[in-house]
Amino acid sequence: MQATRDFSHYVKDAGSGLSHIDLAVEGVSCAGCMSKIERGLSAIPDVTLARVNLTDRRVALEWKQGALDPARFIDRLAELGYKAYPFETAGAEAAEAEQSRFLLRCLGVAAFATMNVMMLSIPVWSGNVSDMIPEQRDFFHWLSALIALPAAAYAGQPFFKSAWSALRTGNVNMDVPISIGVILALGMSLVETANHAEHAYFDAAIMLLTFLLVGRYLDQSMRRRTRAVAGNLAALKAETATKFVGADEITVVPVAAIDPGDIVLLRPGERCAVDGTVIEGRSEIDQSLITGETRHVAAEQGTAVYAGSLNMTGTLRVRVSAASEGTLLAEITRLLDNALQARSRYVRLADRASRLYAPVVHATALLTILGWVLAGASWHDAIVTGVAVLIITCPCALGLAIPTVQTVASGAMFRAGVLLNSGDSIERLADVDHVIFDKTGTLTLPDLEVVNASGIPDDVFRLAGQLALASHHPVAAAVARASEAKAPLAGAVEESGQGVRAQFNGKELRLGRPSFCGAEQLAEDSLRLDPEASAVAFSNGDAKYVFCVRQGLRPDAQAVISALQKRHVKVEILSGDREPAVRAAARALGVSDWRAGVTPADKIARIEELKAQGSRVMMVGDGLNDAPALAAAHVSMSPISAAHLSQATADLVFLGKPLAPVVAAIDFSRKALLLMRQNLWLAVGYNFLAVPIAISGVVTPLIAAAAMSGSSILVMLNALRARSVANGRS
Repeated sequence: MQATRDFSHYVKDAGSGLSHIDLAVEGVSCAGCMSKIERGLSAIPDVTLARVNLTDRRVALEWKQGALDPARFIDRLAELGYKAYPFETAGAEAAEAEQSRFLLRCLGVAAFATMNVMMLSIPVWSGNVSDMIPEQRDFFHWLSALIALPAAAYAGQPFFKSAWSALRTGNVNMDVPISIGVILALGMSLVETANHAEHAYFDAAIMLLTFLLVGRYLDQSMRRRTRAVAGNLAALKAETATKFVGADEITVVPVAAIDPGDIVLLRPGERCAVDGTVIEGRSEIDQSLITGETRHVAAEQGTAVYAGSLNMTGTLRVRVSAASEGTLLAEITRLLDNALQARSRYVRLADRASRLYAPVVHATALLTILGWVLAGASWHDAIVTGVAVLIITCPCALGLAIPTVQTVASGAMFRAGVLLNSGDSIERLADVDHVIFDKTGTLTLPDLEVVNASGIPDDVFRLAGQLALASHHPVAAAVARASEAKAPLAGAVEESGQGVRAQFNGKELRLGRPSFCGAEQLAEDSLRLDPEASAVAFSNGDAKYVFCVRQGLRPDAQAVISALQKRHVKVEILSGDREPAVRAAARALGVSDWRAGVTPADKIARIEELKAQGSRVMMVGDGLNDAPALAAAHVSMSPISAAHLSQATADLVFLGKPLAPVVAAIDFSRKALLLMRQNLWLAVGYNFLAVPIAISGVVTPLIAAAAMSGSSILVMLNALRARSVANGRS
C-alpha cells in the first residue's frame, strides 16, 4: 500500500482564486539554480507564480485553487535535481547553520592538505633540477597522493554534489567545470605517479579546492541573514484570547476561534491577539511595535487597538473587528513577504553569467584537446593541456572578486558602527540617490528626555525623580533618568492611568497627568511653546511644575542630512507620527519633503512611485510598521534599537546614538562597488591573457593552478583597499 502525501496543511489561500505554498529547497547555491527552478516550475500548467528566494533557499508558489496537488511541485523539483519539503522556519535555520559548518570543515581539510602537499612538492621541484633519484620522487608523489586524494574527496563535496545533481538532470552549472578540472587533475596525477613521471599535480588540485572553498564560504557567510523574522512574529502573535461567552462568563480559546463581533477581555500585561475597538475600561497601551511611537497611548471607549499591542495598566473589553490572518499584524507580514520577493539587477546579471560560463569553459577545454590531437600531439599531452585550460579558467578569481570586497568592506563598516544583514546590500547601497527616513526612533533617539530640565530647580527635580522611580511609565522613567535619582520615595502609590503619589514632610507629592496634579493651565502654556512634547506635572503641596518630555533628535542628525545632500542624495521623511511633531523635526533638519500619519502601505506606495521615476531608494526605519517598506526599498537600514522584525528585514543595522553610520555606509559602499568592478576586470583580464597561453600548451596544470592562485591573491589584495575611504568620502 502506497502512502498518500497530504500537504494541504501548508497551503494558504492567496486570494483571487489562488493557493500559495512555500517550499524549502536543498542544493540551491547560485543564480543559475534560481533560474532553472523558476523556469521548471513555471512550465507546469495553472502555476501563476514561481519565485526563488536565494537567501532563504525558499520557493514561493501560487496556482489556481483546486487545479494542482502540491506534491507535484516536490516531484518536479526532484526531477530538476533538488530535494524540497514544506517550509518550516526551525528546519531552515538548522539546515543553513549546518551548511555553513560543513563548508568550514571542508575548507579546514583542504587548507591543511594544501600546506602539507606543498611542503612535499618543494623537494620534488628542486630535485627535478638537481640530483633526486626517481625512487625518491615517486615516494614524495605517492605521499602527496595519500594526503590529497582523501582530502579532495571530502573537501570537494560541495562542488561534486552540485555538479552531479546538475548533470543527472541534463544541466550544467559553474560547479561542473570545477569538478571536472579537479577530478582530471587528480586522475592524471595518479596515472603520472604510477608511470614514474617527473610531474604530478596533486598540489594544483588541492590548492584549487582551497581557494574555491574560501570563495564559497565567504559567499555563504555574506548571504546568511538574520532568520528571526518568523520567531519574532510568533512572539508578537498571541495564540489564545479570553472570550466572553456570556454576560459575565469568559473562556480562553484559540485565536482561530475568534470571529468579528466577539468580545474579548484584555488584562494588564497581556498582548492583544486581535484588532478591535475598546467598548469598556480605561488603560494605556504600548503600540510601539506596530506604529513605532514609543509613548503609551490612552485607551478608552472607542479607541482602536491592534494585534501585537501591549496593554499596560487597566482592564479592557474589546469588540473584535479582525482576528488571526485578518489583523494589521498579519497584513504587515503579507506586505513584508511580497516585498522580499524583489531581486536586484546584480542577481539577474549573475544569472546570465552562470548560464554562459560553464558551456564556454567546457567547449574551450574540449576544443583544446581536439585541436592538439589533430595537430599530432598524443592523447596524454592533449588531455594535460585540456586540464590546464580547465584549471586556469577556474572561476576562483571571479568567485572571490565580490565576496572578498564585501568581507573587507563589512569589517570596515562594522568599525564605523554598521552591521550587514545582506551580502549584496553593499552593491545596492552604492546606487542610492534618495533616502527616506522614519522619524520616531530613527531621526530621534529611542528614549524620551526632559527638554526643559534647565528650568526646573535642582531640589524639585531630585524629589520628582525619586517619585518617578515608583512608576513604570516611560514618561516617568525619563524624569527619573534626568534627575539621576537613586532610590524611590517610601510609600509611593500608583493610580492607574493617572500618576503616582506619596507623602513627604507632611505634604502630598504627585507626579503624572496635569489634571492629576492640578496643573492643567501650566501644562497648556508649556505645550504651546513646544507642541511636540508631552507634559508630565509635579505637585508639592501648592507648588506646581511641568516637565516637558519628548524624543530628542539624534545629536548629529542635522549634520548627516546636510552630508547626504552634499553627496547629491535627496532626503525625505515619512512618519506615522502626528503632523506637528513631524513638521517640527523636518524644519529643524532642513528637510522640505515630509509626510505625517502614513501607513505601511503608504510608505510602500511612495517607494514604488520613486522606483518608477528611476530613483534608488534607501529606507531608514525602526518600527514594526516600517518592516514592509524596509523590504520594498532598494536597500534598507535600521538602528540597533529597532523592533526585532525591522532589524531582521533591514539590509544594514547601525549602532549607537549618532546617525553618522548612515553616511559612512554610503561612502564605504561606493568605494567597495568601485573595487568590485576593478576586481571583475582583473579577473576578466587574467582570463583574457591566461587562456591563450594555456591553449598554446606551454602551461602545465601546476603552473595553471599557480596562475589561478596568483590572480586570486591579486583580487584579494585589491579588496583590502576597501578598509578605508579618503576623508570620509568614496
